[in-house]
Amino acid sequence: MIRFGYKASAEQFAPAELLKYGILAEELGFDSVFVSDHLQPWRHDGGHAPAALPWLGALAARTERVLIGTSVLTPTFRYHPAVVAQAFATLGCLAPGRAILGVGSGESLNEVPLGTQWPDGKERFARLKEAVLLIQKLWAEDRVTYEGQFYKTENATIYDKPEVPVPIYIGASGPAATRLAGRIADGFITTSGKGHGLYTDTLLPAVTEGAEKAGRKIDDLDLLIEVKVSFDDDIERARNDTHYWGALALSPEEKTGVEDPIEMQRLADALSVERTATRWIVSSDPAEHAAKVSEYLDMGFKHLVFHAPGPDQERFLRLYSEQILPQLRSRT
Repeated sequence: MIRFGYKASAEQFAPAELLKYGILAEELGFDSVFVSDHLQPWRHDGGHAPAALPWLGALAARTERVLIGTSVLTPTFRYHPAVVAQAFATLGCLAPGRAILGVGSGESLNEVPLGTQWPDGKERFARLKEAVLLIQKLWAEDRVTYEGQFYKTENATIYDKPEVPVPIYIGASGPAATRLAGRIADGFITTSGKGHGLYTDTLLPAVTEGAEKAGRKIDDLDLLIEVKVSFDDDIERARNDTHYWGALALSPEEKTGVEDPIEMQRLADALSVERTATRWIVSSDPAEHAAKVSEYLDMGFKHLVFHAPGPDQERFLRLYSEQILPQLRSRT
């Protein structure tokens, strides 16, 4: 099944306003609503960082049909995996069959401010793997006593578990975590705009390899990609909207070790619109836009979640539902 979702930009909008957009996405026919879980946003001025867990509870209460979840939450530093297991089990009870736990290895921007010593990639990967396995164990068993390399439980029980299990999706942009998603997760999450070769030559083969090693098929997983789109009938407006999200255009070398939103904002604002637009599908022609988005469907992704950069999200949702989604659905 092919799905088209909406990425609720928690770094850009206050909780109540963001909730309004999530509800509207369901009304306009989107299939899912995903939200990030940041302690701090990419920008200090005008930035926001509503907590994902209570926000998703509110969204569950105000919607009936859309899938809802995190893209992504880090279950390894700010949260103990058992707390995440409890929270998403409860969300699964409140929104049966609709909750999805998307997880990733984290960003120093959200963890270092709480006193965390930010480890290297190898440790972050090991923590993520152990956290996911522990969450799955807590959902499958009662009175779980566990002592791993990083986490520990003693006679822990999640008392309220949903009848429909909550799937876990692993977010990744490198082959190791992508293979892990194929081995142990129900879905894989990545982001667009990094060159088609990354997806066709590295990530999709890696998730396939991981699935096969676990005796599974790639069709057993939901392959989700956040597609960064700036669509408007005014092409200059579409380009200029991308500047708010300039941090996404910074290279890993440029933003590694930046834990202060003020400094991240300074680095991002120094970029030209020409550079910030490179991470987005920017267009004003519906047919051209749908064709560019469809390239990700052609690669094999099954779940496209659209992230728009502009301040007028209602305008985006209505334009997209009227002019783009019908074209995309006709191609599937």
